[in-house]
Amino acid sequence: MRIKTGDSVIVIAGKEKGKKGKVLATYPKTERVVVEGLNKVKRHTKPTQNNPQGGIIEKEAALHVSNVMLIDPESGKPTRIKMVQQADGTKVRTAVKSGKAI
Repeated sequence: MRIKTGDSVIVIAGKEKGKKGKVLATYPKTERVVVEGLNKVKRHTKPTQNNPQGGIIEKEAALHVSNVMLIDPESGKPTRIKMVQQADGTKVRTAVKSGKAI
């Protein structure tokens, strides 16, 4: 998966299409990401010791990684990612549109 925690992404498909946010968590095995403030769901919880009140909690649900695209740091538009090998042998994620390292 080429999207990492902390990246800025834009949703390119689904009901949240066109909205931007920051990646809070990634799940490589299921190819899903959680984006801050997007894809909110309501969870009904029973009272527990940690949360004695219980009630309805609203939280972000995971989106499939194919429905989000990384935002180019230079132009602010969605871009694909390519891996570029540097002279010292390390690989760096690079935006295809601008060529800038992410």
